[in-house]
Parts: sequence; structure tokens; C-alpha cells
Amino acid sequence: KIPFFMVIKIYNMKNLIFIRHSKSSWELPLNDIDRPLSNRGIHNAHLVSSKIENLLPKSFIIWSSNAKRAKETAMIFSQNLLFSFENISIKDELYTFESKKLEEIIKKCENKYDNLIIFGHNEAITKFVNKFGDLLIENVPTSGVVSLQLDIENWKNLKKGKTLDTVFPSHYKHEQYKSKQIH
Repeated sequence: KIPFFMVIKIYNMKNLIFIRHSKSSWELPLNDIDRPLSNRGIHNAHLVSSKIENLLPKSFIIWSSNAKRAKETAMIFSQNLLFSFENISIKDELYTFESKKLEEIIKKCENKYDNLIIFGHNEAITKFVNKFGDLLIENVPTSGVVSLQLDIENWKNLKKGKTLDTVFPSHYKHEQYKSKQIH
């Protein structure tokens, strides 16, 4: 008799979590890249980051745009989710509003990483999640989080995947952020 062997191909899917920077301030005459978060932006970053802990994979890498508002958003999320801000890779090329450019940047992610978190900007984020997710999102709001799962082994082979979750400030508009108190 000839033994029967079943070959199963096992690989990890790739997961992307997009976090749009929080609401920025227009009070001072600054270059766009230098605009800080507004008070509302700070509040919403705290609120949303307090709601997504269960959304995060066990291991991940984090990239952020070099825009001040994106870095400040990433800092608030890192404080609330207890990951080190120093581990966030600041990428000048993520200061983009074009989804095609965002796609090109993601394709450069090393394949040893299965989970990538990106702090970035609209229109790029909304257009990207609509192209590669399976849920139509009219607009990813400031402080909005969208999680995608892609059935790929290689970041270079980006293709349509599944939208796993969205977390927007409007989902919690009647809640006030309460900081975690350490006793």
C-alpha cells in the first residue's frame, strides 16, 4: 500500500491597523506638517486608545507619519496601550494624502512582520481601507481606527482582504475618557 500524506500549507495572514491622527489645531499660523493636536484631538486620542486594547495583536510594528499631529497621536496611544514610543518608526514618506503612495510604502514592510500599525492621514487612509477592505467607509474620522486582515504571505502582494473592525470617536460620543489610575 502507498501511504497517503496530506500537505497543508500554513502561513500567517497580514494584519493592518490604521489610526488616523487626531483632530489638529489651526490656531497658530504653522506649516501643515507642524500643526499640533487640538484639545478635542487630545481627548479623542485618549478615548479611542482606551477602547482598542483587545483589537491589537500580541506582536506588531508601528509606523507613524512625521507630522506633529500624527506623532502626538501615536504618543497618546503608546501611553495608554503601554507600548514604548521609542519603538515607533517615524517615516517621512507617511506624510502623504495619496492612497497609492501609502500602498507603495506598505509593500516595503519586511515580511517577518505580520502585524503593522500605521498612524497617518486622510484621504490616503480612507481610500486604502475602501480598496483593500470589504466595508465601505465614507470617511475615516480623526482618531479613527480601522483594522484589516489580508490573506497574503508577502506585503508586496497586497490584495483585497477583510475589514475586521472600526473604532471611531462617534461610537463613544456620550462617554468621557477616564484615565487609568494606578494605586
